[in-house]
Amino acid sequence: MRLRGYCFWGELYNLFNMDHEKRGTIISIRGEVVEVRFSSYAPRVHDIVVLEDNPAMRMEVYSSSGHDTYFCLLFSQSASLTRGARVVNTEKPVMLPVGTGLLGRVIDAFGAPLDGKPELETREEYPIYRPSIPLAGISTHQEILETGVKILDLFCPFLRGGKIGLLGGAGVGKTVMLTELLHNIVMLRKQEKTYSVFAGVGERTREGQELIETLILRNALPYACVVLESMGASPALRQLSAHSATAIVEYMRDSLSYNVLFFIDNMFRFAQAGNELAVTMQTIPSEDGYQPTLVSELARVHERLISTDVATVSAVETVYIPNDDILDHAVQAVLSYLDSAVVFSRDIYQQNLLPAIDPIASYSSALSPQTAGEYHYQTAREAETLLKRAIALERIVSLVGETELSSDDRITYRRAKKLRNFMTQNLFVLEDQTGVNGQYISLSTTLADVNQILSGKCDHIPDEKFLYVGSLAEIK
Repeated sequence: MRLRGYCFWGELYNLFNMDHEKRGTIISIRGEVVEVRFSSYAPRVHDIVVLEDNPAMRMEVYSSSGHDTYFCLLFSQSASLTRGARVVNTEKPVMLPVGTGLLGRVIDAFGAPLDGKPELETREEYPIYRPSIPLAGISTHQEILETGVKILDLFCPFLRGGKIGLLGGAGVGKTVMLTELLHNIVMLRKQEKTYSVFAGVGERTREGQELIETLILRNALPYACVVLESMGASPALRQLSAHSATAIVEYMRDSLSYNVLFFIDNMFRFAQAGNELAVTMQTIPSEDGYQPTLVSELARVHERLISTDVATVSAVETVYIPNDDILDHAVQAVLSYLDSAVVFSRDIYQQNLLPAIDPIASYSSALSPQTAGEYHYQTAREAETLLKRAIALERIVSLVGETELSSDDRITYRRAKKLRNFMTQNLFVLEDQTGVNGQYISLSTTLADVNQILSGKCDHIPDEKFLYVGSLAEIK
């Protein structure tokens, strides 16, 4: 893997004939963190530093470690590094090749192809670290972005230009839902000129391969760019992949005027990579043992994912919940940047009610009369109230049975069960596994059908008839 853009071989002569003060010396090596001394020169954060004898060994200035020493993140193997080796500061950050040729490609954090195709044919390069746009250029328009997934559109509407998080433990369907949203919004609604960027940050290589195969099968890859650094990559590369994908999003928004749908899997792995680096640098930890810079690291990504008056950026990010503890400090730090939080439940997953989303724990700032509309708002609130009342009745039913409930409580309990079953749905990305065709359900259909359930017009229909149907018309 080689770093593109920071230096051409034709520039090496000038590079190694710079003033002596721009050279440094390696004084310690701690895994992926290298400590370098610059005696009379202060490099800038994010500058790329290379070995004097081997320019292919590159590292990025991360922070100061002393009066004239600096921590650098190594992007290569450290086996060939030695203390006392001389390094040279290129005075350039990581530059990423950009252009329309990014669509349909799978690349690493430096823009090198991972799909077996030739390198990107582009002469334009883009720095992966950029400041967020000025406040005057931010769009404040709010509009619901329909996803075609009933439980999401009803309880957690997605704002166009907003940020939605898919939170849950391991194996409850976060990545599946993320891929479904990519398919529904990009492929089924491609007439809206919405393109996507997918960042695989520290997830399994198998999941990345399955994602690419799904995109190819659904003919959605030509409308997407995939940036991957797997779980086995160094924490420096895992962190870098999120910034590289964010730079591609900014390029599509600002230079190409594309509406962009940004997917990142997994934002917790991004925070975890920073924690691993902080431990190596012996930084005093903060709450829950995380690095004290956790919030600012997350901010450097989230505050760049902004919509303008020209184009929108809508972000969907998965957030792994360690030990199913949603109060984990890293999870709470991510929540502060989200407009909508979709919480997956292991208990619901074990009941085979898929997608295994807990509508009570989930929320969306878009669910208001001003944004979603009075009809949508009242329907969602009535449905949520019904489900909460049923949860209170669940303990009574488990102890003495449903027959001991009053007639009104029995109606409430059965109606809530019908509603919860109706929120199940067959997904497009699982067609190969289930053998059942996926369904895209419009928001208007979902609202009309839910209102029929709430009003009691479906009380005569058995509960199991509501499982995995698209609309009530299929039951009738």
